[in-house]
Amino acid sequence: MFWAGIWLFYLAYPLLEGWRRRDTVAGWLGIALLAVFVVLYLSVFARHRRRDLLSAAVRQTARRGIAEVVVLAALTVAICACIGQAGTVCAVYLAVVAMFVFPSAVGWPVAVVAGVGAYLATIVIPGWDHDPSILFGVLVASLAVWGVRTAIARNAALFTARQENARLAVANERNRFSRDLHDILGHSLTVITVKAELAGRLIDVDPERAREEIADLENLSRSALGDVRRAVEGYREMTLGHELARARGALEAAQIRAVVPPVADEVDGDLQELFAWSVREGVTNVIRHSGARRCEIALGMNRVAISDDGHGRADGDADHGHGLLGLRERAASHGAVVVTTSDESGFVLEVVARAAAVPGRPR
Repeated sequence: MFWAGIWLFYLAYPLLEGWRRRDTVAGWLGIALLAVFVVLYLSVFARHRRRDLLSAAVRQTARRGIAEVVVLAALTVAICACIGQAGTVCAVYLAVVAMFVFPSAVGWPVAVVAGVGAYLATIVIPGWDHDPSILFGVLVASLAVWGVRTAIARNAALFTARQENARLAVANERNRFSRDLHDILGHSLTVITVKAELAGRLIDVDPERAREEIADLENLSRSALGDVRRAVEGYREMTLGHELARARGALEAAQIRAVVPPVADEVDGDLQELFAWSVREGVTNVIRHSGARRCEIALGMNRVAISDDGHGRADGDADHGHGLLGLRERAASHGAVVVTTSDESGFVLEVVARAAAVPGRPR
């Protein structure tokens, strides 16, 4: 409003001209019309600036915008009729309003008509001085307002884009944390459940072994708690060697024969963490869902495969579930793909990096 109001200083010239004619009705009428013009100009400017800055939902209708411009044009003509050539300065403000109210494709023609009309009036009306500066003033003011509107629109678009980027960043971080928490607790709780069941079966027939399993339960729960804390802090790191060892222990606790490589040295260093997550997810699914008696983990430089001899999965089930969806997201971030195969002989989960050809099943 300050930016719009400060330029009203140039209306002092027609105001003084009206005051100079205060001994006539036309002079007082010109002053009154000038006051109405100022109020309408500021109100229109404020409304349409609010529209541009806040939301497209606050837009005025085209009919109302036309009415506003027509009323200001009529006031400009009336002011000129009352106080003479000094009133032509109102054409500048008329053009400014047209540029704010209408799109540029409409505002520019209206502004040009206002400027040319005011200029022609100084030529054809007897007693008025030829004044090309009025046309120049209208065009320069229109250009300035067009620039302001363009800047406002771009700033609004930038603000909207930043809001959307922030929303997407929060959503991505929420998904990442949800995926990590699922992968961490899903595996740990599965192993804890299996060991608790085993300890329950052994407590009467082999108390010493049951105590060992219960001690393992305590260690697993502490480890899971540490994993969750590190995940919350954002400093958790996965190591493939550690996951292979955990996979072997979890499979043996579930009474599933484990065929697990002793080391993971041949795996590309950039893929170690991805393959660690893959082993964790694959082994967790074997223990939970497969009913298998044997599970094999095969490693290559750019691939890992977890296969079992269980009942497999229905075709429609292989691509669903939070775990596989999360694993696919992780793989995609490393340029890798997740491939699942299910038939009567069991289920295979493979993660293959760098678009390498998918080898045969590791049986």
